[in-house]
Amino acid sequence: MAEEVKNFNDLKSTLIKAKPANAPEDGAEKKANRDKQGRAYATGRRKNAIARVWIKPGRGQIVVNGKEEKIYFARPVLRMIVRQPLIATARDGQFDVIVSVKGGGLSGQAGAVRHGISRALVAYEPALRAALKPGGFLTRDPRVVERKKYGHPKARRSFQFSKR
Repeated sequence: MAEEVKNFNDLKSTLIKAKPANAPEDGAEKKANRDKQGRAYATGRRKNAIARVWIKPGRGQIVVNGKEEKIYFARPVLRMIVRQPLIATARDGQFDVIVSVKGGGLSGQAGAVRHGISRALVAYEPALRAALKPGGFLTRDPRVVERKKYGHPKARRSFQFSKR
């Protein structure tokens, strides 16, 4: 028989006792999401850049838009940003990464690739989420360029005030 609920405290205690029907049992992990060729796919975004990322076991090559990572991201800072999730999970050199990225500038694209690699690693190996989440690699940075407003020369800049 169902318990009789007289006030909100009784309701709260019944909700705590009840377990959702689709909740995983303790110790059950999420299943890896891979395609027939053993690859994991994820999309990464940053500013106006969108990166489609595939990872598969390999020698650690990163190919961005058909070019080697060193050629596409010439600045060492950008290459460091791209490799951060692999280093944080101690998987650098274990996965080949194929990336198709478009939109934005190089900095935004590097951030999008980082986000995509992080999400693909979690899709490939769900246990890595614990290592990536505290570093903020799975969070999509919501900051984008503010739109230009009508009657202003830029987004917030006003025309110079003239008293006379």
